[in-house]
Amino acid sequence: MKILVGCEESQAVTIELRKRGHEAFSCDIIPCSGGHPEWHLQMDVFEAINLKKWDMGIFFPDCTYLTCSAEWAYKEPPYHQKVKKGTLVGTKRKKARIEAVDFVKKLWNSGIPKIAIENPVGKLSTMFKKPNQTIQPYEFGDNASKRTCLWLKGLPNLNGTKYIEPRIFGRKKYWDNQTDTGQNKLPPTKDRAKLRSKTYPGIAKAMAEQWT
Repeated sequence: MKILVGCEESQAVTIELRKRGHEAFSCDIIPCSGGHPEWHLQMDVFEAINLKKWDMGIFFPDCTYLTCSAEWAYKEPPYHQKVKKGTLVGTKRKKARIEAVDFVKKLWNSGIPKIAIENPVGKLSTMFKKPNQTIQPYEFGDNASKRTCLWLKGLPNLNGTKYIEPRIFGRKKYWDNQTDTGQNKLPPTKDRAKLRSKTYPGIAKAMAEQWT
């Protein structure tokens, strides 16, 4: 199958698809970090869509303006907290969110017969459509919690492959990527968003095995 994995610099899914013999290419506007630049299309995803007749498209659009976090920033000033340099606020941030939703809709209507769009729980459920399913890394053999939505066209829901038991702290369930208060353990570095967006190995493998 000819498969485009859009907005994926990590190549996690692309590599798993290649293992199964598919003509899979990752695509992002930045260089890939997966070690296979020969399988990477560094360009706008819609340019890549027009390159050939794809059988499937798996897309991981940027979630910056699609999540439910930083809702305060969509309001007009004054703000009760310090605004980081470069952060969009107010009308500009609202516009960025609308553009992000339109980007997803354009992917969905790109004409590729089989499509999967992945994103964390957020605004797409109300501004686009309800997801077909939500999944967790710990359902696919990875000791981590990150509730993720999948919008699917022409593809089945993913079946969990291996459940990882949580640790219990204060009667609550936590996994290895979480502190005992439920926060993500990744430190606030410039690469934090990029690292958090990477697809967990178990989910990447399940996508390749169950969708092809």
